Amino acid sequence: MLDFHIHSDFSVDSKESLDNIAKKAIERNLKYICITDHVDFESSIDGADIMFRPDDYFRDLKKIKHKYKNDLEILIGVEIGMQPNLYSRYDEFINNYPFDFVIMSIHSIDGKDIFNGSNPEDVDSSLLLEKYYDQMLECVTNFNNYDTLGHIDFIDRYFNTQYIYDNSNIINDKISKILNLLIQNNKGLEINSASLRYNLDFIHPKPSILSLYKKYGGEIITFGSDSHVCEYIGYEYKTAEKLLKNLGFKHIYFYKQRKKYPINI
Repeated sequence: MLDFHIHSDFSVDSKESLDNIAKKAIERNLKYICITDHVDFESSIDGADIMFRPDDYFRDLKKIKHKYKNDLEILIGVEIGMQPNLYSRYDEFINNYPFDFVIMSIHSIDGKDIFNGSNPEDVDSSLLLEKYYDQMLECVTNFNNYDTLGHIDFIDRYFNTQYIYDNSNIINDKISKILNLLIQNNKGLEINSASLRYNLDFIHPKPSILSLYKKYGGEIITFGSDSHVCEYIGYEYKTAEKLLKNLGFKHIYFYKQRKKYPINI
């Protein structure tokens, strides 16, 4: 078992210590974990960066790696909140540090954070959904310094979107283009179990998206719980594994030094 999307107290939205995370992962018999704390440039309302101190991050993670090296392999990653104006900043940041794994996620629309409700309720949800996938398509087209695309349908946590997917060829065409670009560029697609904690009845991505990825020839799947507290480390891994098996996938991948390695499922 593994979990390649875990947040610690180096993320602004978590208070969980690295030591507690490692202990819980060992208790749950995980073999590999990757700490992927947030770096979201120009993300706050005033445009400030939300991020950790990289030198402190690597120092503390190396200590934890060494402490638990006989029981658990701990990798060092990052989750970047991409926006189309930030390619060069993220590229420079990632190249300056020896990350094992980089998740690229879309957390905002037109510079407005999805999570904190800065998008007004009276805006047409279909328009927001279209903008969200437009921005994602632009990012996967123009940025290449990442390993997997995080929780592709993240926006579904916060807006009622299923009817729109079922009735919008435009949006589904954008998703198809995104999936094909991931495959073309040898990038992974994350299966993310956090959706089940947001009262959704599917794991990210929804089965229709995951099936399309498989249909187009996609094989590189990473798993993440997106945990911010220890109790969710490895959350619903077996459910994700079963889903992947049923769709014909053979492996879940982990990354080390930005190189991918398959694990049989």
